[in-house]
Amino acid sequence: MDALILSRIQFAANISFHILFPTITIALGWVLLYFRLRWRASQNVAWLDAYRLWTKVFALSFALGVVSGVTMSFQFGTNWPGFMERVGNIAGPLLGYEVLTAFFLEAGFLGIMLFGHDRVSERTHLVSAFLVAFGTTLSAFWILALNSWMQTPAGYILIDGEFHAASWAAVVFNPSFPYRLTHMLLASGLTVAFLLAGLSAWQYVRRSADAATASVLRTGLALGALLIPVQVFVGDLHGLNTLEHQPQKIAAIEGIWKTERGAPLLLFAWPDEAARENRFEIGIPKGASLILRHDAEGELRGLEEFPDAHPPVAPLFFGFRIMVGIGLAMWLASWGGLWLARRAGGVDRLPRVALWGLVAMTFSGWGATLAGWYVTEIGRQPFIVHGLVRTAEVVAKQPAGQVAATLVAWLLLYAFLLVAYVAVLMHLVEKKPAELDAPTSDQPFPKETA
Repeated sequence: MDALILSRIQFAANISFHILFPTITIALGWVLLYFRLRWRASQNVAWLDAYRLWTKVFALSFALGVVSGVTMSFQFGTNWPGFMERVGNIAGPLLGYEVLTAFFLEAGFLGIMLFGHDRVSERTHLVSAFLVAFGTTLSAFWILALNSWMQTPAGYILIDGEFHAASWAAVVFNPSFPYRLTHMLLASGLTVAFLLAGLSAWQYVRRSADAATASVLRTGLALGALLIPVQVFVGDLHGLNTLEHQPQKIAAIEGIWKTERGAPLLLFAWPDEAARENRFEIGIPKGASLILRHDAEGELRGLEEFPDAHPPVAPLFFGFRIMVGIGLAMWLASWGGLWLARRAGGVDRLPRVALWGLVAMTFSGWGATLAGWYVTEIGRQPFIVHGLVRTAEVVAKQPAGQVAATLVAWLLLYAFLLVAYVAVLMHLVEKKPAELDAPTSDQPFPKETA
């Protein structure tokens, strides 16, 4: 492999590790605010215990997200200097806005959430929880604005080969931005829903459940059951937007080699890029045209129309189906879990097999997010800014061996950190509330003061 492929793999490894943690913190911030509000309304210590535990999970996830984000930023200079030279006038300010308006907000008020239990008023603590949750969403806003602009660039002018903003409103609110942001926020919500449900189910399996476990498990199942149909609807809108602006990506996802009417929806196939055909096809006749054109005889453009400007087919074809498959499993697990809980008389009485099923789904959100992210990012190739800047034009001229060595080092480090992260999560959920170093129900918060 040459330096281009190795640099792409290295950046993919870095961003794959990084995205795991914002995917948790974006939605978990709002869940923590919900726990806090429930505690304030009911004074039920179970909600306070849940808040204490999951604040620690948030802090751990936030820390790893920050560390991996910093190293990812450095790769713009070490591996992709041409990108910043040509696009830095747009990418730089958007990344800067994310740090100034979101990161400082999260980092500053997270300290109050972690260490302010017996030092600030309940009102101050509640406001801090809101600002942290708002900060995580604001962070996603700026990052998705930049990523969406790279997919559907708008509002720019070219001066001596460099991109400048002609309209920041058009840059930020580019054609794909609303769909990508909504899709990502929902993905984060589903990731957190199954993390809550899976780790709570693990507590029941390990017989380490406490008063908060049932509340958290019920919250996770309800959140998942609510969000998954919405995600399916938004995903359909996102697909239609992609068909309009990146038809070659849709052609690769659906394995459509030649422009045709009444294209089938392939449930399975083995794309053969050399022969430019699919092997072992199993599909629904006219299904793809019906979904994408809302017309069984609708025309879909094939990859033949983009001979030197379409992405590799297999990663998109299989990645999309993995994402959809995990989504269907989430739908079944959340709705089935709530149904079984109702029949059994509560989530604390779920059958053991159902608990193990939820444990198996604990990190399903990660799987779906990564599959969807690969479809999005690989689907932009061979461009780094769709239709305008090719990836090969902006890669650093590093020796391939040097890139390979650092890639191996990063992979080993990330594997270690990921195993450690999961181990710490399991350790946290098996601890009793009294061991979490926070005030108990007989240690009230200070009275409100001016």
